[in-house]
Amino acid sequence: MPVIEDIAAFADELTAIRRDFHEHPELGFQEVRTSGIVAEKLAEWGIEVTKGLGKTGVVGVLKGTKPGRTIGLRADMDALPIHEETNLPWSSRTPGVMHACGHDGHTTMLLGAARYLAENRDFAGTAVFIFQPAEEGLGGARAMLADGLFDKFPCDEIYGMHNAPHHQPDLVQVKKGPAMAGSDFFDIKITGRGSHGARPEDSKDPVVIATALVQQLQSIVSRNVAPTSPAVVSVTKIHAGDAYNVVPNTAELGGTIRFFDTKVGEMISERMRAICAGIATAYDVEIAVDIRNVFDVLVNDDSLSDAILAASGAVVGEEMSGLTTELVMGSEDFADMLRAVPGAYCTIGHSGGIPVHNPGFTLDDAILPVGASIYANLVTQRGAAA
Repeated sequence: MPVIEDIAAFADELTAIRRDFHEHPELGFQEVRTSGIVAEKLAEWGIEVTKGLGKTGVVGVLKGTKPGRTIGLRADMDALPIHEETNLPWSSRTPGVMHACGHDGHTTMLLGAARYLAENRDFAGTAVFIFQPAEEGLGGARAMLADGLFDKFPCDEIYGMHNAPHHQPDLVQVKKGPAMAGSDFFDIKITGRGSHGARPEDSKDPVVIATALVQQLQSIVSRNVAPTSPAVVSVTKIHAGDAYNVVPNTAELGGTIRFFDTKVGEMISERMRAICAGIATAYDVEIAVDIRNVFDVLVNDDSLSDAILAASGAVVGEEMSGLTTELVMGSEDFADMLRAVPGAYCTIGHSGGIPVHNPGFTLDDAILPVGASIYANLVTQRGAAA
């Protein structure tokens, strides 16, 4: 079976919705316009709507005509602080904010599934449509969980998907078990002593100390983590000073830790704190370290990974729907929902070609009815599952 015929019939409307979202991107926990449109659409189609879960999250509930399982479907809504450079007619109208990760497409695909199921209610079970805010490192999933997401809307299983511009169009892949890395973010502040740039001997130079620290941090993974356990420590920010002739008082570093084993992540954090303490003693300065967990390791349920492949294979063909062994060092806070409810998370390829989180990223609208059909199939297939 190809893309569901009824969904294909309103594909142009999905494209219009997606492009409207793209023109009006909103950062995490600021998705007021986006969530408002989502809620209006769901209500228009006769779906029970709850707003304000996790600040700007929206949940829709639709009961089928027969008893069955409750299937959760999740899409993220937030954009990124990136200035768009695509020059498309529907480019972002908000300077410095862009849907550079395709969340506008994810939201639209889930809306497409919701509309189809609302118009074709002859299915077993209940569909729970979860529109999540603030996926991009701000903890939107945890905010919804803290607001009682699965207490108020219990689900037997839950599914999500992400566009993949680096994959063959319409190729759907899922990895069983651990699939995406857990992640911590860190901030380090070095407080030394400033001086005139011509008299560095009067200083405790935080810039020199910062460069030494960056080098030391690189040894954590290479000399403490087995090569068979993927892990990353990346310093992505260094800020110090404002003048050519001033040694500054402080320097600040920031970055990320990635891991697939939480014990490895904890060990990296411990080593980072120990290295900072040692360097602080060696240079006679103060170093403050803040390390915080942002994403859990995303773990797909084995049997429900098969379920998502069955639902997608019916749309794109079995030859275009399969398992992958690839571990992804990127992180996804759908992992937090999967810790609460079993489920699976897949990728769907498209012809955009430019990677996500890039100012030139584009989403191929042809995947909108494909993703919507996969979501709809999950409800109709899994809702009736024994």
